[in-house]
Amino acid sequence: MIYLDHAATTPMSDKALEVYVNVAKHYFGNPNSLHDEGSAAKQILEASAKTIATTLNARAQDVFFTSGATEGNFLAINSLLNATEGNHIITSQIEHSSVNNVFLKLEEEGYMVTRLSVDEKGRVDLEELERAIRENTILVSIQHVNSEIGTIQNIQKIGGFLQKQRVVFHSDCVQSYGRLPLDMQAFNVDAITISSHKIYGPKGVGAVWIDPNVSRKPVIPNPDKPGVLRSGTEDVPSIAAFATAAKMINNEKNLEQERIKKFRKELISEIRKMGIEVSFEGDLSDSVPNILGLRFPGMEGQYLMLECNQAGLAVSTGSACQAGSEEPGKIMMALGKSEQEAREFIRLSFGKGNNVGQIPQIIEKMSVILARHFDKVNFYRKKG
Repeated sequence: MIYLDHAATTPMSDKALEVYVNVAKHYFGNPNSLHDEGSAAKQILEASAKTIATTLNARAQDVFFTSGATEGNFLAINSLLNATEGNHIITSQIEHSSVNNVFLKLEEEGYMVTRLSVDEKGRVDLEELERAIRENTILVSIQHVNSEIGTIQNIQKIGGFLQKQRVVFHSDCVQSYGRLPLDMQAFNVDAITISSHKIYGPKGVGAVWIDPNVSRKPVIPNPDKPGVLRSGTEDVPSIAAFATAAKMINNEKNLEQERIKKFRKELISEIRKMGIEVSFEGDLSDSVPNILGLRFPGMEGQYLMLECNQAGLAVSTGSACQAGSEEPGKIMMALGKSEQEAREFIRLSFGKGNNVGQIPQIIEKMSVILARHFDKVNFYRKKG
């Protein structure tokens, strides 16, 4: 199987797995306990927070570990809202479901949510954002990188504007962390969410960074620990493995992204040579190189994905959280595609396990699938 679904999840790196096993075996104490076993675990927890903070140019005490990006987005958004008066929120039409679902729930609770449109490349219109601001606007949440088409939003410019408006700004940075520079001293955001399993760390762990100058109130207050974002016993082995993966991917970021960029460029070139109509979605000139969204007009993405799986290619039809849905993709619809076009979408996403030597195999397998499909289509058209 050639794995082309790294935006959904990545395999855990050998080093992160080694750290996980070592910490789980030798540092099993509860970090909240006062004995030596607890203290040893707490030291690892603090060192891990410092490692993550270093990759963000931030302070360790402003990093809060979570069970993943879904919980992280929920806690970050709600803790910021709890400390602010007002009831108007702004987001985009192409947010990940873990953010969109939070806002659907908040609408039921009486909040008003404005969802900004995007252009055909998936980019938010800054003028529309400016027009959407009201006196009671208290929070904006816009993702840094879209998980289906890889489009990069101009977070610094958006954040700079919102700072002048004194509106709190949260960004889901799950797909950009480890791929793009994230400097919290210059990023113009108040909170971000990141995830471990997108960067070759374990599943079930993530982190939220919140600017210490921004007011927040935890969703579930803990009088014993008023400064925490969430209570409970931390998963120290997973957190240590997360920190290890974070350090590795950020140290290798520039070289690895350049390698992936060359891989994608060659793959795109070979796909175009197949002689079958193809549409690449998003902005190929301003997107992360590890995500490639595309359509073969006239072929259902779900069918192509299943056929690729049978042929030994692991691809997806979009975000893993939307897998199995019968509805046309919301991201494609937001880009102005028809329902049929939205159903044609597939996503290829690349990582350390991919290399240019795989491209001939990928092209050969896809060519066979596509040729077989369109030969059938043409046969029935002629027969009809």
